[in-house]
Amino acid sequence: MRISADEIARFSATVDSLRMAVRIPGLSVAVVADGRVVLGRGFGYADVEARRPMTEHTPLPIASVTKPVSAVVAMRLVEMGKLDLDRRMSTYDGFAEFCTDVRQGGGIFFHDYHCDSQPLTLRHVLSMQANGDVGTRFFYNPASYSWASRPMAQVAGTPFSDLVAEYVFGPAGMTRSARIHRRLPLRPDLAADKAQPYHVDSTGALVRSPEPPPQGDGAAGGVVSTASDMARFDIALDDGRLVSEASREAMWTPGRGPSGAGLPYGLGWFAKDVAGHRVVWHTGLWEGAYSALYLKVPDEHVTLILLANSDGLQWSTRLDEAAIERSPFARAFLTSLGGFGVSALPRR
Repeated sequence: MRISADEIARFSATVDSLRMAVRIPGLSVAVVADGRVVLGRGFGYADVEARRPMTEHTPLPIASVTKPVSAVVAMRLVEMGKLDLDRRMSTYDGFAEFCTDVRQGGGIFFHDYHCDSQPLTLRHVLSMQANGDVGTRFFYNPASYSWASRPMAQVAGTPFSDLVAEYVFGPAGMTRSARIHRRLPLRPDLAADKAQPYHVDSTGALVRSPEPPPQGDGAAGGVVSTASDMARFDIALDDGRLVSEASREAMWTPGRGPSGAGLPYGLGWFAKDVAGHRVVWHTGLWEGAYSALYLKVPDEHVTLILLANSDGLQWSTRLDEAAIERSPFARAFLTSLGGFGVSALPRR
């Protein structure tokens, strides 16, 4: 898709205006068109107190934008004949214990998670069709998705974080990206440059947030990256360096319910038709600390990557819906650079 310098300049100004409106201290941005980065820059500050500017090379936790990265690892293992997405989760080591724990705990993600009585597979988990009668509806369950790292590590005989490094970071040239978890601290060079987290408190003041707590080596999160490195991931995904075209299309193909109705999630990606365009995306959120948006219009060959050091990129949505149209940043991108007409994009 051909994008002019004037269009990029106008979009940049819009992004910064939206950033200031929702009081994001620092925002890192990359736009990829036809396999090349046409915009890479930062707005505001990675560290407000130190007045350290945000740039496209500033590392930030990408939270659930990790899910498309993890899905690539899954599809790579499928291509190698090591992983079967339709194998029952109950056959993997440790899943019975996990199932018992979450069923007893219940809560928002597991009150109808029938892992002890339903034929739950890894495909159901990766496509967010694990709740209720499996394979019948979409329900966003990041805690279930996180456990998907266990089957991948088990069949490969390799820790999940090592699989991400081998099958994603290395082939994509993502030298400013790393996995982190309880037993794997952030590399010192990235830790020194990482953006600090912030939130707006009850008085309306912008204040430093505590760092998000350490997690396990799960598939739902655990990546620190930069906008420029995520652009490298995007380019490598499109040009076939990570998985085959068939695997990529499988990730971007929305699920179907029993009636044939479309579900708004593929394998590790939100995916649906918006105003006649195929759109795939993922969001990331550490509430009160960080947020992210990775949005593609595949048929137009254009991508937006946003990483923020507050939760200002989030918008109101339920766990059983996918409403990219509500994001002001997504709307600005789709109507200015994504090939959408302004009047074509619904508001809902």
